Amino acid sequence: MGVTKQLSDYLVNFDLNTVNYNPQGAFLFSEYTLPKTKIENLEFKDKIYPKYINEFWTAKQRQSNAIHEISYRACFKPQLPNFFIELLTKEGDFVYDPFSGRGTTAIEAGILSRNVISNDINPLSKILTKARFFIPDIGQVAKRLLEIDFRHNKRADIDLSMFYHPKTESELVSLRDYLIKKNKKSDFIDDWIKMVATNRLTGHSPGFFSVYTLPPNQAVSQESQRRINKKRNQKPEYRNIKEIILSKTQNLIKDLSGQEIRNLKKTGENGLFLSEDSRKTKKIDDNSVQLVVTSPPFLDIVQYSKDNWLRCWFNNLDAGEIEKNITMAKDITIWSDIMRDVFKELFRVVKKGGWVAFEVGEVRNGKIKLDEEIVPLGIDAGFKCVGIMINEQVFTKTSNIWGVSNNKKGTNSNRIVLLTK
Repeated sequence: MGVTKQLSDYLVNFDLNTVNYNPQGAFLFSEYTLPKTKIENLEFKDKIYPKYINEFWTAKQRQSNAIHEISYRACFKPQLPNFFIELLTKEGDFVYDPFSGRGTTAIEAGILSRNVISNDINPLSKILTKARFFIPDIGQVAKRLLEIDFRHNKRADIDLSMFYHPKTESELVSLRDYLIKKNKKSDFIDDWIKMVATNRLTGHSPGFFSVYTLPPNQAVSQESQRRINKKRNQKPEYRNIKEIILSKTQNLIKDLSGQEIRNLKKTGENGLFLSEDSRKTKKIDDNSVQLVVTSPPFLDIVQYSKDNWLRCWFNNLDAGEIEKNITMAKDITIWSDIMRDVFKELFRVVKKGGWVAFEVGEVRNGKIKLDEEIVPLGIDAGFKCVGIMINEQVFTKTSNIWGVSNNKKGTNSNRIVLLTK
């Protein structure tokens, strides 16, 4: 039985309550009574492609590791890449994410002893991802923080008074100055501290450096924050940066076993971490990737410099220059043209028999199904479409993700186009 047929049978007969996971990448079947998976069909150029609809993974079914707990815009849960990595790869295979974001695919692959290639044109992605492959112990972080001269008389070169207490701002500027000075001489402990601090700049709890603000790990404008402060009748309170960094460090590493820490380090040493246009990744070898798991930017016009101005300031990056290199598309035709070139490049790097799990969401209240746009793009690039997986989960709280705006729909879904070479 061919691997494509085997995968199809696996999805058709999937039962979340009885499924066995195989860390060596083979398909294992449990004893089923009746199939649970719902099948619908997509017709394209006189061919029928199945849609497999089920609850293939849940947060309760497999608790994710705390190392993933980095706030980032529109990121998928680790259970998604875990499902495909365990199912379609074995140890040592290369797993690639061309739109890496916070690095969920790469980190999950590293924990599972796969080789990784992580790419995102946003350089902040590399800062947030690579550092988590080299795990320090809490004592190393505490010692390094004691070595940094955290003064209480420094001011930023931009107005941050609406976000930070003067003492917090001074500590933040001190840390920024230290990291800029270390630059290329930084070690894995410095990189870890930079990663944690970048993630803790703004948020809505005492675990962040800032006064209450929304959304987490992005930054509203200074004027918007003034309005938030006025509306909430709040003033920035002092937040101890060292204590917050240590607390977040402890939280991130709490679930990691010694073996997982060694797996991540080995993977990180051999990994490829890029900040390239995903249509032009010359540093990735032809026919080298066993599995791609990714989720591209959707049909949203995100103004990079407005969202990321504070994180770029802290990391001494020019947000305006970065924004020029980021392609944004609100029109489905333009978006599809970009994704068409992405698939051409993926076809080059994926090996024969390799896989692509391309996750997209229901946008605009489900009026546009991007999975149905992706199928012809993958086929035109040379891939074979095995089908579309729709992972449906019942939710019990208000969500605006993937077009779900309230509890009436009752489900939240991931839509993954499955392709093979």
